Amino acid sequence: MKTMDRLSAAFSALADPTRRAILARLAQGQTHVGEIGKPFRVSGPAISRHLRVLENAGLIEREVDAQRRVCRLRGEGLAAAHHWVEQYRQFWEAGLDRLVEFLEQTPAPPRAARPKPVARRRASPAALARKTRSAR
Repeated sequence: MKTMDRLSAAFSALADPTRRAILARLAQGQTHVGEIGKPFRVSGPAISRHLRVLENAGLIEREVDAQRRVCRLRGEGLAAAHHWVEQYRQFWEAGLDRLVEFLEQTPAPPRAARPKPVARRRASPAALARKTRSAR
């Protein structure tokens, strides 16, 4: 699979909150399919479809262990997404570093005296009614 195809598949798989929750569970360690589906209010076939999407994206792997299907994370699958995001993290950090440098070199402007707030009277209901009639 090409890098961009793998990247698109990874982000597409990560776009779904159920699949992200499945990955979070698998980050704690491998487990079987039945255990993965317990916290969700979806059918077994729906969980299987989610797992298939994650597997096709290279984010997990499944194998049969006796009578159970065991799932585990695949670090290589997450690597493409990590590397792509990392480029932009470096970009933003460099920009923030420049901003900090600018702010540290720029003298703070003098604080202006704040004007006193003007107390406003509330208009009576009768005055509001007169104003509304005169606007017509």
